[in-house]
Amino acid sequence: MFYLAKTPKWVRKLFTGSIWEMPETKKAIYLTFDDGPHPAITQFVLEELDKYDAKATFFCIGKNVVEHPGVFKKILELGHAVGNHTHNHLNGWKTGNVKYLQNIQEARNYIDSDLFRPPYGRITSKQHKLLMQQDEPLKVVMWSVLSGDFDVSITPGKCLGNVLKNSKSGSVIVFHDSEKAFERLQYALPAVLKYFSEQGYRFEKIDTKS
Repeated sequence: MFYLAKTPKWVRKLFTGSIWEMPETKKAIYLTFDDGPHPAITQFVLEELDKYDAKATFFCIGKNVVEHPGVFKKILELGHAVGNHTHNHLNGWKTGNVKYLQNIQEARNYIDSDLFRPPYGRITSKQHKLLMQQDEPLKVVMWSVLSGDFDVSITPGKCLGNVLKNSKSGSVIVFHDSEKAFERLQYALPAVLKYFSEQGYRFEKIDTKS
């Protein structure tokens, strides 16, 4: 499986209207979690974040919100941000524009947020433009650091290393609160929180409705 733990500048130029990282004006890191909510794994994430008074942004699948509304409600009650991750985890490269936008809109019925992250990071330039041109436009949030927790071929230590070696102030880091990623997430997340907290960093959510 090929992917880059650190997103190079030339990739970011493909979608210049997207959020790839946050300003470096303060010593803060932005953790994001894709594919939830999950009744057990999201709960684990919330408990680990709470130990460090850390805030994060959860990009949720609409179908999972419908199935686990209590978990979704808890994310919000604890002061975290949420974003749209389509209703059925659609790959934009393999989905027509009309169907893709309809699926995102379906998720918006359950997820009140102006943030959107395309599943797999796969979205066409036309889809990207259409999202930004809607009456209620969405901010497309990508990432600067990919933990690789979804990759079953890497060790938990490698996952942790991907984050520690590539993160700095303003980094937007991707983890997954999913069963596939849990072995690596369970190891890496507590260590990331501990390491950067000891270095004086805060963990903040990506602002919405701004």
